[in-house]
Amino acid sequence: MDRPQSMFCCNLRGQGEKITRQQCAAMLFDEFRSLSRKFSLYGPYRHLIEKMITHMQNGNGTPFHDVSLNQALKEHILRDNSTENSTRLLLKEAFDTYIDWDKKYYPTNQKNELPKAILEGRLPKFDRFQDNYNGMGIIIHDTWATHITIKSLHIENDRYRAVVHYKVQDHFGLDSEDILKTKFSQLHFFRIWFVLQRYNQFGFKPFMTNMEATVEITGGRNDSKK
Repeated sequence: MDRPQSMFCCNLRGQGEKITRQQCAAMLFDEFRSLSRKFSLYGPYRHLIEKMITHMQNGNGTPFHDVSLNQALKEHILRDNSTENSTRLLLKEAFDTYIDWDKKYYPTNQKNELPKAILEGRLPKFDRFQDNYNGMGIIIHDTWATHITIKSLHIENDRYRAVVHYKVQDHFGLDSEDILKTKFSQLHFFRIWFVLQRYNQFGFKPFMTNMEATVEITGGRNDSKK
């Protein structure tokens, strides 16, 4: 398949001059960062992909976290207004339905409705159309693990306020199955990624990406009747 010649491939050294493995890796990482800009064209999180590539280069497999990732997760949760998919709205529906307003508490015998509400929803994933261009589709896309905790539930004056914490983990790396997919193998960006991670002369380690967000869910006694 034809593709534009790499901007890093030519005229960087004299003819016949050898470079070290470290120099070769540094050149590949520079090109890796340069190519990543095609996937992060706009938005407040477009800088994250280059930051994570640099972490792969220097972090030796240590976990990655960033306040911008936390903000992206929180924004995703709050902007998901799908009554069928949003775990936030499904939890609200459970609170609205099962809170005992006279006794001002959530009944223990209805506690299974809370994890049920979460399982009926769709956990936050960065696979929306806009994530193809804001950088999030590359750095997160799908997620490996999501832990949702109800930190508190306060009921007073026919109103309630729940504090819910989301902790999400993903893996920044490519495996053999990934690179065999056409959508990955045809792009130079992913081939460089695979070589840097999998070629035994490089072996730059993948890493876990951690993000978390706390959101509030509020409602009132009459919400379930609407």
